[in-house]
Amino acid sequence: MNQQLKAQLKTTFGYDNFRDQQEEIIEHILSKKDTIVLMPTGGGKSICFQIPALIFENLTVVISPLISLMKDQVDALKSNGVKAEFYNSSLSDESKKAIQTKAENNELKLLYLSPETLFQISSSWFRNLTISLVAIDEAHCVSMWGHDFRPEYTQIKILRNQLKEIPFVALTATADRITRKDIATHLGLTEPKTFLSSFDRPNLNLNVKGNVPKQKKIDEILDFIESKPNQSGIIYCLSRKETEEWSQILEDNNIHAAHYHAGLTSDERDKIQTEFINDEIPIICATIAFGMGIDKSNVRWIIHNNLPKNVEGYYQEIGRAGRDGLKSDTILYFNYRDVKLLADFARESEHSTVLLEKLNRMIEFAEATTCRRKILLAYFSEELHENCGKCDICKNPPSTIDGTIIAQKALSAIKRTNESIGNNTLIDLLRGAKTSEMFSKKYNELKTYGIGADLNVNQWMFYITQLKNIGLVEVAYDENMHFKITNYGNKVLFENMKITFAAYKEKEKVVKGKSKVVKETKQLTTDEILFDRLKLLRRKIAVEENVPAYIVFSDATLLQMANEKPMTKNELLGIQGIGMQKSESYGDEFITLIKQFTQDLQPKKSTYDETFELLKSGLSIESIATVRGMATTTIYSHVAKLYLDGYPIKIEDFITVEDIEKIEKIIPNIENTNQLKPIYEALNGEIDYGIIRLTLSYLEKKN
Repeated sequence: MNQQLKAQLKTTFGYDNFRDQQEEIIEHILSKKDTIVLMPTGGGKSICFQIPALIFENLTVVISPLISLMKDQVDALKSNGVKAEFYNSSLSDESKKAIQTKAENNELKLLYLSPETLFQISSSWFRNLTISLVAIDEAHCVSMWGHDFRPEYTQIKILRNQLKEIPFVALTATADRITRKDIATHLGLTEPKTFLSSFDRPNLNLNVKGNVPKQKKIDEILDFIESKPNQSGIIYCLSRKETEEWSQILEDNNIHAAHYHAGLTSDERDKIQTEFINDEIPIICATIAFGMGIDKSNVRWIIHNNLPKNVEGYYQEIGRAGRDGLKSDTILYFNYRDVKLLADFARESEHSTVLLEKLNRMIEFAEATTCRRKILLAYFSEELHENCGKCDICKNPPSTIDGTIIAQKALSAIKRTNESIGNNTLIDLLRGAKTSEMFSKKYNELKTYGIGADLNVNQWMFYITQLKNIGLVEVAYDENMHFKITNYGNKVLFENMKITFAAYKEKEKVVKGKSKVVKETKQLTTDEILFDRLKLLRRKIAVEENVPAYIVFSDATLLQMANEKPMTKNELLGIQGIGMQKSESYGDEFITLIKQFTQDLQPKKSTYDETFELLKSGLSIESIATVRGMATTTIYSHVAKLYLDGYPIKIEDFITVEDIEKIEKIIPNIENTNQLKPIYEALNGEIDYGIIRLTLSYLEKKN
């Protein structure tokens, strides 16, 4: 098999040897087992399914979200003599029919489809195909935790259930641990083996610059580009307007460039992509969508004009540089305007909690005092114990301390809570905070309670960020952002592996007449936050209607709206600048936003209060558990806490005098009455855990 694979690689693709893991992946796929492949951009993912496609007798279906990339890959395969086609909406009816006939007659080795197209044809001619393999490219799109979630990808599981005997291979360049788990689950893969290649791209130089004034940034970028004559590069921007501004700035300085965004026509975008690929345009100023379908190996540099919204997206975007393995540069500029804008966008999503946490991880990368390559690799669960020596942090390192003891304190606290706490709770536990959570969850009884009281909150936040950045802990997005200790973290905790932290340094405030070090950010009022939200909605409507934003509503109108918060059409008509037509055209959307914003400001009921409300309505504990979707034992715990906290609970409705006497009698024989199990066992299981919990609360209050 080894020689056959190498012969196929050489004959079809012209390579003498496989890259790391490629051969092992191909052999696993050929054994007809499900597979997950994680390789960085340019790592050679396509070969992993293209060679099996050539060896398997029948058709390989490739599911990809990128029409432009389909065409590029099919053209590349055809140029290598491989019978391949893509089938999508860009084709004429005549071309579609011809490809359909080829596929049905088993005259193709690979057929590329988008997930939308797949399900349009799944109940028609697609059923006639004889398939050997299904490959899902950009597989991270199936996960809501990934950076590019696409709901249509979740339907692929239907196909998986229909083709149970056919191997599936899922491939991606960017997936953290939770996204990998989602890929296997949501695609319905059967005991897939995961192949994880190194995410290290040592040929990329990583540099980050924060809060650089606009003109200084322009001067720096012009100097940088002029020092790289005739090299290809991409400037990524958050907005369409910024892409146009940057291309104009470059052209004004005799640097040939073009801008690219979704506002251009399809023909315009295709023309720009083609000219960039063909080196006719050296520089593209683009929104982040550009590059997804571009297979160009000689991009020498990537500049981010703004902060990306998450680490996965940033990694994917810088990964478009240096795909040929040659040295390439990446520069990220960011400021707090970027942070605010991205945070506002994230808050509008139904997955806002996760998106905000991922944005926070991106901010931590941008503001890091730790080797940047180490942070990126740690994010994708890869250890790098030595600093890279090439990024801006390594070239200008901060002062350091031995961070082993600090790390061990934090890791021990996480371990003793069964890895069920996040950032703020961890800090409270370490500092011995006297909060209700510490006592209700008995964290105050842990050995690590107060063990870090010598450090203040800001210091702990600084060091915990480094725990994440160097990969000692990971954030479980699917478990309320709780910390999970990695293998690397266990080495520090249990094997006394030494680690180094950047030393904490107090931020200096801005003082008039003195050198500016760090500018304190102004805390926005709720009215100012609402004003910004209203502007975002206005912007969305303006884009949809292709009119200037001020035509929808002026800033003065939005400001009055934010201050007065109208909740009805009549109240809206009282705002200056809103007549009947605008009230009818836009009123519902703005009122809905204001109502939701106001509702979000209201204090949320605690889980205990929700249980108490249901208890007052006369529901039994079992019924409450059903209504709330919780375990009955959890509701018993709620009732016990409510009783201890002084809520008007009739405890005798739930426990009997006989139960009380039995438990009271057995307690003196129990060493640790904080645990229910010893009492339960001593009573031979005659009394349920919930009743024991309530009885202990009754006795505690009685005594």
